[in-house]
Amino acid sequence: MKAAVIREYGKIAMEEVEKPALLDNNVLVKVKYASICGSDQHIFKGEFHPRTKLPLIPGHEFAGVIEEVGKDVKNLSPGEKVTVDPIIWCGKCAACKVGHYPACTSLKLIGIDLDGGFAEYVSAPSHMVFKVPAHVSDEYAALVEILSIGFHASARAGLEKHDDILIVGSGKVGNSILHAAKTITDGRIILADILDERLAIASSAFPDIITINITRTDPIAFIKELTNGKGVDIAFEAVGHEVQVEGKFNPVRTCINAIKGGGKVCVLGLSDHPSEILMKELIWKEARIIASRVSHGEFAKAIDALDNETLDPHKMITGILNLEDAQKGFELLEKEPGKNLKILLKVSD
Repeated sequence: MKAAVIREYGKIAMEEVEKPALLDNNVLVKVKYASICGSDQHIFKGEFHPRTKLPLIPGHEFAGVIEEVGKDVKNLSPGEKVTVDPIIWCGKCAACKVGHYPACTSLKLIGIDLDGGFAEYVSAPSHMVFKVPAHVSDEYAALVEILSIGFHASARAGLEKHDDILIVGSGKVGNSILHAAKTITDGRIILADILDERLAIASSAFPDIITINITRTDPIAFIKELTNGKGVDIAFEAVGHEVQVEGKFNPVRTCINAIKGGGKVCVLGLSDHPSEILMKELIWKEARIIASRVSHGEFAKAIDALDNETLDPHKMITGILNLEDAQKGFELLEKEPGKNLKILLKVSD
């Protein structure tokens, strides 16, 4: 089968590789579309070394059609449209024993720790394969994984119907939170970033959101004025590797200062650097910091929202390339991050 393979960091190229074996309880998926994720970009640059081992076929956001099912698979059939939750947990650690799989101490992901969806075929455990309604486009199906992260973060933070929220970071994860939140709350949503182009992408999808460019506007002062000094109910940090803006707090501290008394901060950004915060700012508000990683059963929520069309993520897709052009896709995301959000790779017809 054909696959896009990373053999050295900074380069991804097409190769002919062996088709994955079909295990008894697995499903062989013929991939239609795969999406380049922020984690894929880190892998591409070598920033997940030594976790990722080369050569690697990346891609943990993908969807396609079932080609074959293992002999022990009962609830799935060839020809069905599906997407795959890439999470593989151990089932033995303390977190797994209480059903908290995102906190598994040896968590692995298809496309990061194992070969993934930048290939014609992927073999996946049947319990991680989710049916997608026929009328949902193949392109949208490939976004279910990133959208599920937004639903998971919303659940972790306890987002409710009338909550006002701040999202710091309008990249892939920030947009996934935005899309999920729009299906949950009718409160005000403030989106903050340093790139006007990314803010414009989000505004084109949801004209009623409030956007702030942090290089020009103090988000804390703005939110205090907007909420008559109260602050937002929940602030989500979705930046990770921050760019320091002179005279402004880092993203986590911005979130702490933007919330109301008793509010919540949900942190998702996977930075490699410490985030300096002043604990008394958190303590004075008796606020909570919550971490959110990957998803925990929210694939079904994302698929249901696509099915009933309360979720329409077409603005997230800023480019579609053939799998053969994967190198170009990574280069575009690196060189023009403001213009490019989710680039899909068309793997097969």
